[in-house]
This record gives sequence, C-alpha cells and structure tokens, in this order.
Amino acid sequence: MAVNVNTVYETVLYLLNKEQRGYITPEEFNQIATQVQMEIFQEYFSDANQLIRKDQMNTQNDSEFFNHVKNIEYKLYPFQKEVLFSYSLVDKAWTTTENVYKIGDVIATYVNNPTLESVAELTTVKDYNLITRSKLTQPTKSYPLFYASSQTDLVTQDKTSSLKVFPKPDTLLCNILTSPSNVYWGYSIGSVGQFSYNNSLRTATNVNGSLNFELDISEQSNIILNVLKYCGLIINNGNVIQAAMGEIQQDKVNLKS
Repeated sequence: MAVNVNTVYETVLYLLNKEQRGYITPEEFNQIATQVQMEIFQEYFSDANQLIRKDQMNTQNDSEFFNHVKNIEYKLYPFQKEVLFSYSLVDKAWTTTENVYKIGDVIATYVNNPTLESVAELTTVKDYNLITRSKLTQPTKSYPLFYASSQTDLVTQDKTSSLKVFPKPDTLLCNILTSPSNVYWGYSIGSVGQFSYNNSLRTATNVNGSLNFELDISEQSNIILNVLKYCGLIINNGNVIQAAMGEIQQDKVNLKS
C-alpha cells in the first residue's frame, strides 16, 4: 500500500497552520514532495551499502543483518520490473520508456538451433567500442557485451533508456529498478478561488489529476516530517504527525454530521 498524496498535503497544511508557519501552494508542495520521495528512495541504497560494510566488519549478528536487508528489499519491491526492451532501427539500440534507475541482469536471446539465452556483461562506451571493433576480442553470443545510456526529450522531458548489445540479439529482457514517479496533488479551483482536491488519476489527457507517492505506507510519517523540514518546520516527535492526522479525520467527521 502506497502513501496517499492528499493525506500528506492535508497534514502538512494543518501543522503549518497550527504552528503559524504559513502556507504552501499545491505547486510548491508537488515539487517538495517529489524531491522528498526521491531522497528517501536513494537512502535505501546508502543504507544497504552501510549494512554490507557493517557485515564485513562483523559488527552485527546474522539475524539483524538479514532483517535489515529484507526490510530494504521489501520497500524496493514495487520498483522492480522485468522489461522487454524494443529495438530501435533509428538509434540501432534497445530502448525502453520506463524510468530506469538501475539495471540488473540483461538477458539476450538468440533464436537459432537451439535457442540461446545469455546474460550480457556491462561495460563502458569506450571499452565497448574497443572490444567490438577487434575480431580478436569481439564478444560471442554466449558472452555478449552491452553499455547503457539515456536521453531526455527537451520538450516533453520524457526519458528513454537505451542499451547497445553485441552481438545483436533477437530479444532483450532486462531486470530493472525504476525511479519513483513525480508526485502530484491535483486540484480544481472553486468559485471563490479555493483549491479542491482532484482524486482522479493524473494522465497525459488528465493533467489535473493526482499521483500518489510510490513509497510504502510505512514511510508516511517520514515523508511528512521531511516535507515540513523543507517548509522550515522541524518536528522531532513522530507522534505529533499521528495526532494531527487524527484531528483532521475528526474534523471531517464533524463536518459531515
């Protein structure tokens, strides 16, 4: 279960008002929320690296290490995908419009007799060019080679990730981690200029819709605390967040009655 964008924005506005710290517009919130989500997402990788270092120094027991690793894997699970890349004749590369953050196994399939599936090895552009141009060092179908790159459309800001693979396979399947999408609290403007939450899904044809956070629900308080920090309000007690959310829900109940 992911974190609801309206719950976060309502709680942030409530606490800013309660502490007399001003107001943030939906546009400001969307920008800050997207930034906070990305920062928390990237922390998973630094946390994992720190765990590995601690494990190498034997500063934690096996059970503790296993539980921490499992927790990080659980939080990253929604971002794991198995994607079939498409071959672009224009770019002469395998491409995807998925928002790729990290590339895992790249499985190249060569349809012959018999069909061969090989895990390609990652290299740099420079080494790829050097190795593939020499008949003595050219990769084989059993041991293919690839490098990765990405391009961003200057108009739409859409990102395309591409892989050059040698020898060219018939299909290319990749295990990837995607980056979190941007967060949007969508809205319409009422008759007196107030912002009203639009809970419909934001799409290319519905730009006034909303997109929730993609982080796990366990990160909800962490998200709110970090958004508030960007707004100049530092709260060290997570219970304050839970109390504020309870008060908001009670206010909604009172309004209905």
